[in-house]
Amino acid sequence: MNKPRKLFAAILLLTVISAVIDLPREIPLKFSIGPLAMNTTLRRPSLNLKIGPLSLKRDLEVRQGLDLKGGSHLVFEADMRGIEEADREDSIKGAKEVIARRVDLYGVSEPLIQTSKTEDTYRIIVELPGVKNTQEAIELIGQTAQLDFRQEPTQLEEDEATDSAQQQISILDYQPTGLSGRDLAKAQVQFAQTQTGQPVVALVFTDEGKEKFGEITTRNVGKRVAIFLDEMLLTAPVVQQAITSGEAVISGDFTLEEAKNLAIQLNAGALPVPIKVVEERTVGATLGQDSVHKSLQAGVIGLSLVMLFMVANYGWLGVIADLALIVYGLLTLTIYKLIPVTVSLPGLAGFILSVGMAVDANILIFERMKEEERSGKPWRTAMELGFGRAWDSIKDANVATLMTAFVLLNPFEWAFLPTSGMARGFALTLGIGVLIGLFTGVIVTRTFLRVLYARKEKNQ
Repeated sequence: MNKPRKLFAAILLLTVISAVIDLPREIPLKFSIGPLAMNTTLRRPSLNLKIGPLSLKRDLEVRQGLDLKGGSHLVFEADMRGIEEADREDSIKGAKEVIARRVDLYGVSEPLIQTSKTEDTYRIIVELPGVKNTQEAIELIGQTAQLDFRQEPTQLEEDEATDSAQQQISILDYQPTGLSGRDLAKAQVQFAQTQTGQPVVALVFTDEGKEKFGEITTRNVGKRVAIFLDEMLLTAPVVQQAITSGEAVISGDFTLEEAKNLAIQLNAGALPVPIKVVEERTVGATLGQDSVHKSLQAGVIGLSLVMLFMVANYGWLGVIADLALIVYGLLTLTIYKLIPVTVSLPGLAGFILSVGMAVDANILIFERMKEEERSGKPWRTAMELGFGRAWDSIKDANVATLMTAFVLLNPFEWAFLPTSGMARGFALTLGIGVLIGLFTGVIVTRTFLRVLYARKEKNQ
């Protein structure tokens, strides 16, 4: 009996932890009872866990998809005129990967990025939940971020020797040095060590880039080395001394946001093919807050009816099943927050379907237990046999569902399987729900029966 009790305590602890994680970020507390009064707000902290080299940071908020939260819908068309036909598929896939890296660095949760081809037209469709400023998103995603270092012309006319004339000619006639964004290891935002403290972008070169930069600055001491981004001059400082540390700074009167976006673009790399925006729009939440609220109400009503059915049909066994179902709901929401999972309409459908399967497992177990009791076996023996003999049916049904979820999720990006974000959202929540339903339907329900129901039978 000690083992079930220990497992029961572990389940209770896991349930309490899940309930804390599932709480909203802010909980207002306001009441007044005689001399006692309180008007404050409890704030749940974010998760910041670090164990050795592993770290986990989550804000523990439920991520909402484009249909629930709204956001930006962008369509980019790739210019393939300069790309060989045999290389076009690889080019559009490479552009998709670069855009995905930029969006990840930008901090958008669960974006949808997919490619489409119609005859000779290649497009990339980007959906960004929560991003309402489409122009900002376009500037981040669409720029090619081609970084290029150039030096002054080797000869200048004597009558153009003034600094202003020299700078003007240098801007027009800078010569390539062979050092570019491909030689960049990392870019990050810093602040200039001056009174203004302007944001700058600090560059760290690769080993090969370090050698190139050292050679360039050595031969250009007293001259200008210009930094271009997409053929636009950012800055053209005069080299005071050779720089062999492999580090440089881009300064150009940036705002903090401009410096951050430039660092993101440089870190993400350049797009392998030029793209242009052919469609942009801000998408409102298709459900709306009122509809979301009504959907949640409908879900609560449906779940309540299921729980009442279990109690009415199975008595105390139904109460145990309902407790396991509550644990199921808490654990599922916790997993959604920890992964995190972006909840959309198809995702909600997958969750509701998995709830039905979790209840279905309990029904199979309870009916099997009734059969064993009718054959004359004691209650405890009937319970253990019921779980054991119902397991094969539960396992086969859930494995078949998991296989279907795997095909819809298509984690390996197979071209002959679905790549739609809606199908994947449905598959992800369905798969998670089935796995947690197996845990609660078999382990949690059995433990509750062994500890709670067995004690009730003993007291009677």
